[in-house]
Amino acid sequence: MFNLRDGNNPDLRRRVLTGEISPEKLITLSAEEMASDKRKQENNHIKEKALFDCERGLAAKASTEQFKCGRCGQRKCTYYQMQTRSADEPMTTYVTCVNCDNHWKFC
Repeated sequence: MFNLRDGNNPDLRRRVLTGEISPEKLITLSAEEMASDKRKQENNHIKEKALFDCERGLAAKASTEQFKCGRCGQRKCTYYQMQTRSADEPMTTYVTCVNCDNHWKFC
């Protein structure tokens, strides 16, 4: 019922009213099948990005507000650490701003 009343998804309501989707089939549709075309594109983009990141084998990232972006001034960042120098040296921290995608590192 909520999906039929959703103002962001007029296509579902139209498809039901025109008979393209029968009421019997409507109750068995998944959330993906009921989504608007715009939402389906967004979901596909999210899936492709997740698959791309997974295939690249990126290091696990943690979110924090500990760092401040020098470009936009926001504190929403992700970071990961990697040992890039000898074992007696500190780890290198790689930080990415979630807001403007600015990257920086420090030791």
